[in-house]
Amino acid sequence: MNYLSKRRTALGAMFFFVGLCFATWAARIPDIQSRFDLSEGELGTLLLFLPIGSLLGLPLAGWAVHHYGSRRVIMIGGICYALTLPLIGLSPSILILIPVLITYGLLGNVMNISLNTQALDLEDQMGKSILASFHGLWSMAGFVGAGLGAGMIFLDFSPELHFAIVMGIALTIILSSHRFIIKEQKVSEGGGLVLKRPDALLLRIGMIAFLGMMCEGCMFDWSGVYFKKVVMADPSLIALGYVAFMGSMASGRFITDKIAARYTKVAVIQISGILIFSGLALSVAFPSIVTATIGFLLVGFGIASIIPLSYSIAGRSKLYSPSVALALVSTISFFGFLLGPPLIGFIAELFDLKTSFALIAINGLGITLLSSFRKGVFLIPQKFKTSTVS
Repeated sequence: MNYLSKRRTALGAMFFFVGLCFATWAARIPDIQSRFDLSEGELGTLLLFLPIGSLLGLPLAGWAVHHYGSRRVIMIGGICYALTLPLIGLSPSILILIPVLITYGLLGNVMNISLNTQALDLEDQMGKSILASFHGLWSMAGFVGAGLGAGMIFLDFSPELHFAIVMGIALTIILSSHRFIIKEQKVSEGGGLVLKRPDALLLRIGMIAFLGMMCEGCMFDWSGVYFKKVVMADPSLIALGYVAFMGSMASGRFITDKIAARYTKVAVIQISGILIFSGLALSVAFPSIVTATIGFLLVGFGIASIIPLSYSIAGRSKLYSPSVALALVSTISFFGFLLGPPLIGFIAELFDLKTSFALIAINGLGITLLSSFRKGVFLIPQKFKTSTVS
């Protein structure tokens, strides 16, 4: 295995550890609810503090990576992220848990920006698209984390012991990978404050990512509800839609790079938008167990490429350093992730759940249209295929 391959393996392991930590926390949310005797409304309020921390982490991450390099941020942020996980389980009260969750969300996005910056540098050195495969490893870690969590719950492990075991796994990955995480080459001098207006190109990429993340958030939170109330699935099959979506999204990310290398990144984003629209439209028009499952599979394949390819394109901005460009696009897209799930509920309250999903399907057409304009160019290095958009 050559040095670049070892770097890719080490960086993939880091993406995996971050996904594993997040999935581990998510698997024990019901235990946290029971421990503090929270109602659904109180739990929903508590869960808002993690995305608040994530939002706070975006400008900090862009600034830190630009000034100190992704390697230093990954090493320090990774250790802090791993060490914070057990603190969630050890928090004796809600007043202590809230700042812990804010910190956990903040560190999660610090890792997001720094790891993607490192991945873009490696992508340039290897001369081929590889970013989506790293996101695939993050998604795969979600399955592993969910399975590990189910096992820990079955064995009656407390959340704090479960979190401590995963922390040990995370620290082992960090120690094993650190020598292959190197300081990235300078690609752009455009730094400064992250909280500024993006240029037209980054704004358009951000809007594509915004629409994609809105769909992703809706599928995460509402797939089970849709199968229960619209599809009228048997209780044993209610999770089928979510599993179909997650499975196709994870597997889609492992093939995105090869498809993008052959047909260009812009073309893949255009097709992805069509897949999202078609999948949701199919699920709304024919809400049976078979057609809805097929529809959710199509949506997963469509969403798979949106964020990795948007990040890959944004990271090659000529006006901003990769970390700052990623933070700008992430900030725009993150609002989509936050807005989507409550929007589904609000529309469903006014009309019904099918109407909500039908309106979210329009996001897919928006993604295709935004990536199909003819003015301007997506900034892709000469070694990659270029495509015109506007």
